[in-house]
Amino acid sequence: MRTRSARLRRSFAIAAAVVVLPVTGAVPATADTRHQLTPVSDTLAALLATAADTAGVTTLVHGTDLGAAERAVREAGMQRITSFRKIGVVAAKGTAEQVRQVRAADGVTYLENNDPISMFGTSGTEATRSAEARTTLTGANGAQLDGSGVSVAVIDTGVDPTHPAFRGADGSSRVVRNLKSLCLQGTDTGCIVSVPNSVDTDTLSLGGHGTHVTGIAAGNTLRLSDGSRVGGSAPGSKIVSISTGAALLVLGSDAALNWVLENHATPCGAGVPATTCPPIKAINNSYGPSGGGEFDPNSATVKLQRALADEGVVTVWANGNDGGDGSASLSNPPGQDPTPGVLSVASYFDQGTGTRDGSVSDFSSRGSATDQQSWPDISAPGEEILSSCRLYLPICSTGLQPKNGPGLLDLGTYNVISGTSMAAPQITGIVAQLFQAKPDATPAEIENALKSTAYKFSDGAAYEQAGPYTSSYDKGTGLVDVVAAATALGATS
Repeated sequence: MRTRSARLRRSFAIAAAVVVLPVTGAVPATADTRHQLTPVSDTLAALLATAADTAGVTTLVHGTDLGAAERAVREAGMQRITSFRKIGVVAAKGTAEQVRQVRAADGVTYLENNDPISMFGTSGTEATRSAEARTTLTGANGAQLDGSGVSVAVIDTGVDPTHPAFRGADGSSRVVRNLKSLCLQGTDTGCIVSVPNSVDTDTLSLGGHGTHVTGIAAGNTLRLSDGSRVGGSAPGSKIVSISTGAALLVLGSDAALNWVLENHATPCGAGVPATTCPPIKAINNSYGPSGGGEFDPNSATVKLQRALADEGVVTVWANGNDGGDGSASLSNPPGQDPTPGVLSVASYFDQGTGTRDGSVSDFSSRGSATDQQSWPDISAPGEEILSSCRLYLPICSTGLQPKNGPGLLDLGTYNVISGTSMAAPQITGIVAQLFQAKPDATPAEIENALKSTAYKFSDGAAYEQAGPYTSSYDKGTGLVDVVAAATALGATS
């Protein structure tokens, strides 16, 4: 799977780690105030107002220079932790009484508390309004709009079916089929084998990618041990995972598409009821050739996805991670298919806040400004996305922001990764929500609902008329809006 995580957004972890939260109520100090009590941050002031003299405190001591700060810390008997030489700050820990002594020391200009911060990794479901749709709208089955009654297929490196993101209410896994492509030639479905107990280790260089992607599409809505909220677009859906096997070749992925084509109506077999194993209505494909390429209408991939559209299945593609400026198309070739029900997804950055007025990710592949067919269809959050992972898996270890799951033993089971690989499954899960809203919708109706209601965030290239929609070469028709799209298909509140 192509997500180039070594390159993709290594800066996001650093940026989140060095965020300095503004402190309100602080009064800048000067040399003239050195015999007065030094100003402190609001949180430190509140702490010192109630803390016993012996209470432990960690603080950042600002000085007129580094020497002044270090001298104050030393003379108060505090333990120096580290220093920031160029800005004259020393981090130290000691007692509340020692901090009060430092506050009266010469050359100290400001003290601030070691406040907790939150990493800016989100699941993206706020920006897409997927989470809002789940709480405010119901599908045709009368249930909350969570993708219930639909299965999503994820063609990727595999999945860890034991992960808490995929645990059903009864304790069983929501991964109803766990499959692997062992195809060396041809696309006979006999080379797709069941690996029910296998985890996401098929492709050593990219292990974990599939688990992360699957969590974005369909992971359970959970609150992690640090209070973070996680969850996929369609936590009520069932999951069919098809690993491409040890080699990332189009043969393996085409064989997987072919398996879905032949089995989407009854993915667990004809004798298994749809209540247990619903039909597959959406397929996620977060892979493709580096640098994009020309759309080939004669390829097996295109023929398969067109046949899938004819049979009511939507195919979703990551648009690629090659950036660009519109001078040439860098879009993923099969995603350029104009067939209704084949969707390409650009990456949007919600700044980690859920904002709907963010930006196009700089890594997100652009189409050619002069070739509208090469433009992505729609945007979804793909930057700094928090989803299911395992630290021992290579892709997950690149996230640098591991978080523990809700259980005592769920250590490092979530992490932050970026890429259009992460944007595509947002849409895949949303498609499941939309099919729940209107089970008899055609892929064309699903695509129209998504694109006609997309939110027109302004960053990037200007929108132009492109057929019945306004679109752009970098972000397509705009940011997906699940509430608007589902309402257009008949979902009710």
